[in-house]
Amino acid sequence: MGMVGTFTAIPAEMLEKFRSDQDSIGEALFPDDGAHEPKHHVDVDKAWHGIHYLLTGAAWDGPEPLAWAVLGGEELGPDLGYGPARFLTPSQVQEVSTALSGISREWLVSRFNPADMEQQQIYPEIIWVRDGSEALDYLLEYFQVLRDFYNGASARGDAVVQCLA
Repeated sequence: MGMVGTFTAIPAEMLEKFRSDQDSIGEALFPDDGAHEPKHHVDVDKAWHGIHYLLTGAAWDGPEPLAWAVLGGEELGPDLGYGPARFLTPSQVQEVSTALSGISREWLVSRFNPADMEQQQIYPEIIWVRDGSEALDYLLEYFQVLRDFYNGASARGDAVVQCLA
């Protein structure tokens, strides 16, 4: 199945609950052992790492707040499969939303470099060179999903929990 990037917007009060009871985060993010999704939840499939690369030009770090969009925040709770979840505070969510709103499709397209992505081992490594423009379209589609998600979370004043599952 592979690593799928999931994002869940939660009220600030719920984030405080997770901070004090970190074992509750797994059930909240994956209700009924993953049979259902929580409210205000999206996944960006395996595009998470490629989106991060387009935003930052790097595999694992990069300039904030763009680096926070996919791989940011502070670790929270137990290992959920590919490490613990990470969270962004409502103010960080606002910064990410503002930053993502200013990004154009053309800017993202200009940053797509399949050979560099393969060299930096951007997951799923095999598709960038092999699939070229189709892989780029895949990233652009999920970037829009992620931008809409952050815009909604910011408008509600929510925190965000990120997880690789």
